[in-house]
Amino acid sequence: MSSTVITNIATLVTNDPSLADSSPLGLVRDAAVVIDGDRVVWTGESSKAPATDNRVDAAGRAVLPGFVDSHSHLVFAGDRTQEFNARMSGRPYTAGGIRTTVAATRAASDAELEANLTRYLAEALRQGTTTLETKSGYGLTVEDEARALRLAARHTEEVTYLGAHVVSPDYADDPAAYVALVTGEMLDACAPHARWIDVFCEKGAFDGDQARAVLTAGRAKGLHPRIHANQLGHGPGVQLAVELDAASADHCTHLTDADVDALAHSRTVATLLPGAEFSTRAEWPDARRLLDAGVTVALSTDCNPGSSFTSSVPFCIALAVRDMGMTPDEAVWSATAGGAAALRRTDIGRIAPGARADLLLLDAPSHVHLAYRPGVPLVAGVWRAGVRVV
Repeated sequence: MSSTVITNIATLVTNDPSLADSSPLGLVRDAAVVIDGDRVVWTGESSKAPATDNRVDAAGRAVLPGFVDSHSHLVFAGDRTQEFNARMSGRPYTAGGIRTTVAATRAASDAELEANLTRYLAEALRQGTTTLETKSGYGLTVEDEARALRLAARHTEEVTYLGAHVVSPDYADDPAAYVALVTGEMLDACAPHARWIDVFCEKGAFDGDQARAVLTAGRAKGLHPRIHANQLGHGPGVQLAVELDAASADHCTHLTDADVDALAHSRTVATLLPGAEFSTRAEWPDARRLLDAGVTVALSTDCNPGSSFTSSVPFCIALAVRDMGMTPDEAVWSATAGGAAALRRTDIGRIAPGARADLLLLDAPSHVHLAYRPGVPLVAGVWRAGVRVV
């Protein structure tokens, strides 16, 4: 292993207030970072950087932690262009479109699914995402859910069992039997390949009692809960997330004051997914309301073929600033440290001694340019676990 210093950084986002200016971003001006092996070992002013084996000149550009995308659905086949086109022509979004992808995914080979998965992982990496969670949920049979997780686990350590995405079309007339399958034989087959368990708690998918049954069964098998909550309307999802100490309640678009208060007094992160609102023309989540209440907020892409077909965290940052009431600083924190919190990780989402050396170099002097210059490919370099991969 060798050491590398990245020097002449105009603005370094550390996400560690103790290292710099006491703001949540912990900004260091005219900075340097030292990487040794797969870890950050030093940060500080560029003029004080220690000697290393290798040197990279940031040339007055910004460096920030790699994005942590804590919510995606990348094991799938097929295309839903027609559905998107129809929706943009006036048809509202419902949970039912998932079944179209289920049929295509079941028909695909392992090689086809893995090629699709690695394509989108590479696409996300080029845009600065160094940690990415992804879910099953497009198989909805024991065999297809297990193979989705098995394939995902080859490429990311953050894998989520989502057999409870929607009721399988095979059980359309007997949802209770499908819940029994998800919490029984399917869970047994899937748990060895996953870290998390998730459920789509929404009208048209699973109600509160069904969602509780799914998450408690998963927890008994060693999987930690997360939940799709309150996306399409008010419901029990957020309260259930807090009750079960879920790492994250995802979407959080339709919230009561009690929901916001519950999140603010819990460890559960509110993960906001603005790509979904953009792609469905739905109401934007009110990030300002959550942040002002003291809720920990994450920003993620929800990359999936139906309701949010983007792998770009920078795009989601721009949307959050423009339409959800976040400042550029808050949006960048939520896409890095917030995502790490949603995965209960302390080794990522920050640039500080001991953290994994996941970081990105922007072709801009400040992280603010991610919102200031929307749609522009600003990521000029990416390091993951100390290795420059972009």
